[in-house]
Amino acid sequence: MTDQASTLVDLLTNSVAKYPDNSLFGQRDESGEWRWTTYKEFGRMVADARGGLASLGVSHGDRVAAISDNRVEWAVGAHATYSLGAAWVPMYEAQTQKDWVFILRDCGAKVLFAATDGIRAQVAEAADQLPDLQTIVVIDDPAGGDSIDYTELLARGAASPAPLAIVSGSDLAGLIYTSGTTGDPKGVRLSHSNFMSNVNALSEIFPLEEDDRSASFLPWAHSFGQTVELHALTFFGSSMGLTSAQTLVRDMPEIRPTILVSVPTVFNKIYDGLRKRMDAEGGVTKKLFDAAMANAAKKIELEKQGKSSGWVDMKDGLFDKIIFTKVRAAFGGRLKYAFSGGAAISTEVADFISSVGIIVYEGYGLTETSPIVTCNIKGARRPGSVGRAIPEVTVTIDTDVTGDKEIGEIVVHGPNVMIGYYNLPDADAEVFTSDHGFRTGDLGHIDDDGYLFIRGRIKEQYKLENGKYVVPSPLEEKIQLSGFITQVMVYGEQRPYNVALIHPDMEQLKSWAAEKNIDSSDVSAFLNNEQVRTKLKAEIDRAQNSIKRYERIRNFVTTTEELTPENGMLTPTLKLKRRAIMAKYGESISSLYDSKDPLIGRDE
Repeated sequence: MTDQASTLVDLLTNSVAKYPDNSLFGQRDESGEWRWTTYKEFGRMVADARGGLASLGVSHGDRVAAISDNRVEWAVGAHATYSLGAAWVPMYEAQTQKDWVFILRDCGAKVLFAATDGIRAQVAEAADQLPDLQTIVVIDDPAGGDSIDYTELLARGAASPAPLAIVSGSDLAGLIYTSGTTGDPKGVRLSHSNFMSNVNALSEIFPLEEDDRSASFLPWAHSFGQTVELHALTFFGSSMGLTSAQTLVRDMPEIRPTILVSVPTVFNKIYDGLRKRMDAEGGVTKKLFDAAMANAAKKIELEKQGKSSGWVDMKDGLFDKIIFTKVRAAFGGRLKYAFSGGAAISTEVADFISSVGIIVYEGYGLTETSPIVTCNIKGARRPGSVGRAIPEVTVTIDTDVTGDKEIGEIVVHGPNVMIGYYNLPDADAEVFTSDHGFRTGDLGHIDDDGYLFIRGRIKEQYKLENGKYVVPSPLEEKIQLSGFITQVMVYGEQRPYNVALIHPDMEQLKSWAAEKNIDSSDVSAFLNNEQVRTKLKAEIDRAQNSIKRYERIRNFVTTTEELTPENGMLTPTLKLKRRAIMAKYGESISSLYDSKDPLIGRDE
């Protein structure tokens, strides 16, 4: 087992000493070439940044914030902050100015790392609301106003080094603000021990190798990307190629990752993209791919039953050489497994990706639990579940919340549970049990072998007019597997039945329409075309044919506007902001109950 550490400061110190010449971060430079930073080089940058921050007055107990996407400078700022005994407060570039100002004011940040001078300028506009903010460090651009350049910060530190502070496991390491689907963001206080409990648990149940590499695109401002990728890979002496959701497909062949840390939304896109690619190929390639997938499905089903077949295995080996090797080549040729979290991934998608030789290990967690609570591991993977509790963590189900015999609220005890929310004692009282167990707000059940299955969010749950409860997210996830529908929000609170807002895949829908000689030049008329609506209805019904009749969607309205963090319809972690969506589309959604349009999913 890899030596464990007690703080994030120890983690980096140990890894720099143990793996000095290993690559840690890869990032494209201005010419588009990949520039790799070694552990030794990164350690030097952190030492210089520590001295620079100390020269700005940062010390034990202070807050240092960042508004930046993933980049080497983000990690440098974070580790320099940890090593002074201060707390790191990350934010997303995709957040609004209002969110930035709220978080900076709430946490009392003394220094801010801003990715661009444009971000600095937006923050500076609210300077009168930020009495604690003393300095802004601009990373990319020449610093404007009273700010300083990132390079100047490092130069100051090189000229005036600062020693490592004495940091204990109980010290605050970070304030991670929840993305806030409702109300203002809440600051989650995570200690060094919180983070390290997750990293040390991974070292026991899923150790990585020095030559493992990730294609890093999940935001480190979220605990999933930060813990499972940034901290864990640094711990193992592994490396990260820094990319983005937009450039992931382009960059993977060059990064050549062995692991991918992701969320179901991205896996759904991979699944959809591969299916579309094979459909477009047609002919022999399509037939071979379909045959390979059918055989792989047989193999997976046999494995679930604890069985095997020499004939199926032989064909799988053949198909792997002529079909799946080419698919994996698109991911760089080395991708072995993927970690999925943030929401439940459908069994269909997980099996599809596993069929091409990339095993998906699904886990469960929240920002408030650092984040990992449970995960599937090598040799003990149960499809459809999010695995069993990690070492030192206990998961229980409170069925008093639901009155159900098996399904209830998931409650977590362990060293991964946050210190609490920042300056929100009432919120703490709502989520903590008397023995510091964390009430997750998620519904689930545990099988006889200890595997956890997620059943939705309590806050998303609502009652129909008939008094029956609906949890919308599982149905939304099923519908989004359609190649014709990219986003959906289900609604039905205190209504006779469920309806939905749908954002279609316009490219796919228009391609299908062209084959049917349906005119798509007028988008509004196109989406209201009877054949088009019938097609979308069929896609919805295909997704919901296995759910209870009272849960089914009976009508829908379409929008050509994608739901994004930029337009306020999604959180930075891509969760639906249902209140914001209803504020914008509520009238159209409500009108569905007055519509004479033929209903779908009717209870015959």
